Amino acid sequence: MRLSFPYMGPTIVYKKLFELLGHDVVLPPRPNKEIIDLGVKYSPEFACFPFKVITGIYLKLMEENVETLVTSGGHGPCRAGYYGEVHKKILKDLGYEVEIIVIDSPHDDYKYFYDVIKKLKGDSSWLKVAQVIKTIYEMTKAMDEIEKKVETLRAYNDNGIINQIWMEAQTDFYQIKSINEIKRIKNKYLNKLLQYKESIPEVDQRYKIGIIGEIYVVLEQSINNQIEEKVNYFGFEVERSQYLADWIRENAFPFIGRDLEEIKVKGEEFIEIEIGGHAQANIGHAIDFKEKGFDGIIHLKPFGCLPELVSQSVMDDLSEKYEIPVLTISIDEQTADANVLTRVEAFLDMIKEKDLREVM
Repeated sequence: MRLSFPYMGPTIVYKKLFELLGHDVVLPPRPNKEIIDLGVKYSPEFACFPFKVITGIYLKLMEENVETLVTSGGHGPCRAGYYGEVHKKILKDLGYEVEIIVIDSPHDDYKYFYDVIKKLKGDSSWLKVAQVIKTIYEMTKAMDEIEKKVETLRAYNDNGIINQIWMEAQTDFYQIKSINEIKRIKNKYLNKLLQYKESIPEVDQRYKIGIIGEIYVVLEQSINNQIEEKVNYFGFEVERSQYLADWIRENAFPFIGRDLEEIKVKGEEFIEIEIGGHAQANIGHAIDFKEKGFDGIIHLKPFGCLPELVSQSVMDDLSEKYEIPVLTISIDEQTADANVLTRVEAFLDMIKEKDLREVM
């Protein structure tokens, strides 16, 4: 089938997945002002920002004669679980007949998950489906490992040089034919980055920022104003609370590893019950970053996101108890790049000044 999907993070992963399953894949457009304005125009005013962005992406994809859109669902009370149905209605009202397939976690409904995978596998055998999923998962883990190195080295080197290596790595990963090539490509680019390792200062001279928040605005740099690069530019290393391989493991392989469950347990100190999205986990990640010696937290929340509003409401208490500064940035169609840059710069300057006062 001719299909596409929302743009989020390393999009080549999704494209590669569906191509290996034999589909005709249309790469979605990267979100920009035109797409955001289009999404805002045709979305409910009260909808959260990711919904509006995805609306705009879908409308642009309708120009490509896409038959099917594949997306993910939401956790618990989060409204992301209703995105598929609402987007289907919006597109139908505008005269577009398109199927929207929502992939939910198998532990939410095993039969539904099985039916969705059966539809998406097409003529592929179940053995091939298993091989493809393993290949994509291993590829994603390798890409995440490289990206984490990038988020460290960019703090001490020219962004353009490190970004170029990262872009080349993504291109190479997209060309893989089998799982056997993944390790070779990973090592190739880790070695390329290794030549910049000497630029990293001593441990006591390094600053680290943890980025938490709603998964879409955390992963997709085109709508979070390239927050990671901004932080790196001022000499601070960055680590996100969520990477794509973590999301895949959490939803497709919930039985592998317990670290994500342990993060949620930490979050129960401030949010006792699951309220949807990644709210509880974000609180847990904030505490975990403090325990790992990070110097500050940047909390990204889409305007209108109910779970992250709850997270924000407990951030002051968390910041005071664990003695770690937290900057919350609300992201929507009105968010200006200059505003984000100014707030980030002031926040990072505050952390450095605080550190200098403590040393003196």
